[in-house]
Amino acid sequence: MSPARRLAALPCGRRGKWVVLAVWIVLLLALGPLAGKLTNAEDNQSSSWLPGSAESTQVLNLQGQFSSTQSAPAVVLYVRDSGITAADRAKAAADTAAFAGAPHVSGHIIGPVPAQDGKALQTIVPVDLSTGGWNNLGPAVDSLRATATSGDQGLTVHITGPGGVGADQSKAFSGIDGTLLYATLGVVILLLLLTYRSPTLWLLPLLSSGLALTAAEAVIYLLVKHAGLTVNAQSAGILVVLVIGAGTDYALLLVARYREELRRHEDRHEAMAEAMHRAGPAILASAATVALSMLCLLFAQMNSTSGLGPVCAIGVVVALAAMLTLLPALLVITGRWIFWPVKPAYGTAEPTERGVWARVGGGISRRPRLVWIGTTLALGALALGMFSLKADGLSTAGTFTNTPDSVVGQTVLAQHFAAGTGAPVIVISTAGAGDQVQQVLGTVPGIAATTAPKVIGDHAYVTGTLSAAPDSQAAKDTVDRARAAEHAVPGADAKVGGNTAVLLDTQRASKHDDYVIIPIVLVVVLLILALLLRAVLAPVLLIATVVLSFASALGVSSLAFTHLFHFQGEDSSFPLFVFVFLVALGIDYNIFLMTRVREESATRGTRRGALAGLAATGGVITSAGLILASTFGVLGTLPVVGFAEIGFAVCLGVLLDTLVVRSILVTSLTMDIDRHLWWPSALSRVTTPAAVPAARSSRQSPSDAGAERTS
Repeated sequence: MSPARRLAALPCGRRGKWVVLAVWIVLLLALGPLAGKLTNAEDNQSSSWLPGSAESTQVLNLQGQFSSTQSAPAVVLYVRDSGITAADRAKAAADTAAFAGAPHVSGHIIGPVPAQDGKALQTIVPVDLSTGGWNNLGPAVDSLRATATSGDQGLTVHITGPGGVGADQSKAFSGIDGTLLYATLGVVILLLLLTYRSPTLWLLPLLSSGLALTAAEAVIYLLVKHAGLTVNAQSAGILVVLVIGAGTDYALLLVARYREELRRHEDRHEAMAEAMHRAGPAILASAATVALSMLCLLFAQMNSTSGLGPVCAIGVVVALAAMLTLLPALLVITGRWIFWPVKPAYGTAEPTERGVWARVGGGISRRPRLVWIGTTLALGALALGMFSLKADGLSTAGTFTNTPDSVVGQTVLAQHFAAGTGAPVIVISTAGAGDQVQQVLGTVPGIAATTAPKVIGDHAYVTGTLSAAPDSQAAKDTVDRARAAEHAVPGADAKVGGNTAVLLDTQRASKHDDYVIIPIVLVVVLLILALLLRAVLAPVLLIATVVLSFASALGVSSLAFTHLFHFQGEDSSFPLFVFVFLVALGIDYNIFLMTRVREESATRGTRRGALAGLAATGGVITSAGLILASTFGVLGTLPVVGFAEIGFAVCLGVLLDTLVVRSILVTSLTMDIDRHLWWPSALSRVTTPAAVPAARSSRQSPSDAGAERTS
């Protein structure tokens, strides 16, 4: 037995299976308590999301010199359309005194400030973020609202500004891990039941995925505590979907190959050893593709993006370990009965050889060139929708799928005060240049008012109120004008930040990440495919088909967001996230298919190998695609537009890749190019297939016969 076969047989040996099970039980007992601590270890401070080298981030870091706490101002807005009364002013003043005792409120409270039209009052309340990050905003804003809304019902109260918006965002993300976990598990259970049509078999892949998620969360928690790894709510939420989705995919491929080998081997240990030997390289290559693609995110300027990379890579590696050790051991321990009511009996025919995908392959084999040209044109037409993509970032109102109070309040605020109230432009300069910096800021178009310099130590702190809404393009243009003006002040070393500057820097960093990371991911995936398939032409074509699938998914998604869901645009990180997930995960199905096609081509020839590979893997890949698409679709259950967009686009892209690109486009290309697909390997020089072994020639499938007729 070769070293590779011996390694593959270890988890499913007569003794090895019990050792593997014991190891995982010990790991679960040791790591289980740590996994539950990951949520509390999340870093949702602004710095965990922003581009680390951006000017706005530098300002955020320097602000600590002017305040012992990092804070977000919540704007409490009182409105009476008939005009503010003396009683309203008295209530607002009393509320201001009470606000000082609200949870996490720290610093100087400003107000109540009357509007010039006499119909509104505003009070700006700083909420401390230095310890709990945005998790502090929810309790603080709830307390402010309870105080402000008590009393006269004719007085309308809204809480907006960065604090109010952040509180609504915090609520949208609250319980994200649990929501995604239960929704994902529900979808996976349903689809596994439909796939296996067995009341018992679905338990093993799901149990393995669940334990993999627990182990991954525990490992990540340890790295957060002892290695400085940063995890936020975004990466923790995506980790749940990725581990369960990818883990279930690997399980489906292994179980399908194991069931196939059970019909050829009487001993289940031998059947699993052969299944591991045959399917293991494809699963390993698939996981390596995803993990390395995720690690490419480390090149991102955005901290939230670069932090996502190692988190997802760890999740995929742990899922791979579970599916190549724990799942084989469980399957061998339980035996054939786990497949009840349709148990794969030794010596019976493999049903996939006469299944739906065998018939699809037979149809493609009649005119493969016409099929791939037509499919390519259709996908290219769908990709044209990319021209309507508006991935320039989302406004505050566009962040939510609903309309929370902070969004309503921002609109009302702009009707009575300067729209940028509560989210000023912040300029930090050298101490001696403070007065000049204030004077220059006051001359910038779009700045409604400025504050006197506050000097502490070597730095001066100046703010300017925006006349436009802080999330508008006009406000971003104002920041650019302010930066140009302040950078020209001699000796000031001025840096311009604030909430609007954060949005602007995030948008630009995301575009940089697109241009840098996408080519790196393509090169990494191409190299893995070349090593796996031992060819050059096949990997290039496979990469091209996945990119076409990505473009089509992006085009359709852009049109759907505009005309179906009526979203205002796309988050600035949307194209990169969708690309990485679709290319890394979409290439999985090409790996599953083409490794089997290559295996079959060695004995049948490439055309017949393509048909046999499609017939053997079509069902399992379709099931895997449906499960993965559905797990990412679960992201749409969150009231956050950014997650809903990623979930929809990845779900659509996986379905396109599974049902169209892999099954039709790749198969027809393989048939048309034939043996040349494997250039420059020796397989590309085989002009006639070798004799089919007797064990298989006696069970020639209809797809083989179809291939012979078209050869």
